[in-house]
Amino acid sequence: MAAYWVDILAVSFFVLEWAVYAVTLEHTAYGRGSLSARMHAYREIWIRHLLDREARMVDMQVMASLQNGTAFFASTSLLAVGGALALLRSTNEALAVFTALPIHITPSPALWEIKCVGLVLIFIYAFFKFAWSYRLFNYVAILLGAMPPARDRDTPEAEAHVIRTTRVFEAAGRHFNRGQRAFFFALGYLGWFVSPWVLFISTAAVVIVTWRRQFASSAWRAMAS
Repeated sequence: MAAYWVDILAVSFFVLEWAVYAVTLEHTAYGRGSLSARMHAYREIWIRHLLDREARMVDMQVMASLQNGTAFFASTSLLAVGGALALLRSTNEALAVFTALPIHITPSPALWEIKCVGLVLIFIYAFFKFAWSYRLFNYVAILLGAMPPARDRDTPEAEAHVIRTTRVFEAAGRHFNRGQRAFFFALGYLGWFVSPWVLFISTAAVVIVTWRRQFASSAWRAMAS
């Protein structure tokens, strides 16, 4: 029974770290200095520059590239869900492999299936985030097509459209980031298949790596004010 308490603590630590990291990044003053937040500011700059141009074909090509990248991750999420479900169906075969190892880390069949279900849920969450992000990028493309002509850029209607487009654009980027974050934490979650102690370590490693990319990477320094 004590071993199960270690599993419960490890999963609780995993969920808590994910939640705290997400809230800190998206809803605190500290998060406003992240790489993602700095890129949000450039979305509005892009939209305002777009308003000054009559020819906007290049902008639509860039938008299509963003949509294609999001569609790729959404498709990958579905493949990951299928792989996790296949792992769930192969419980006996997987446990036989663990039994053959020289160290005793074989979980019970019920615990193994719980681990697989958790992995499926993470990838389902990622799919919904990427799918909604893709839909929002479609909306942004429509808003770009409805952008007022350059001669009307100083009107209140043009300003309102820029703000509206920027907000939808930011929402698309935010949901894309959440989907990618789910992928990163899914890698940490895999540590639980080995041991709850490994889950503690892999979760901490994911948090450190993702934090460094947002607040201490070369890209973050390049985007500094």
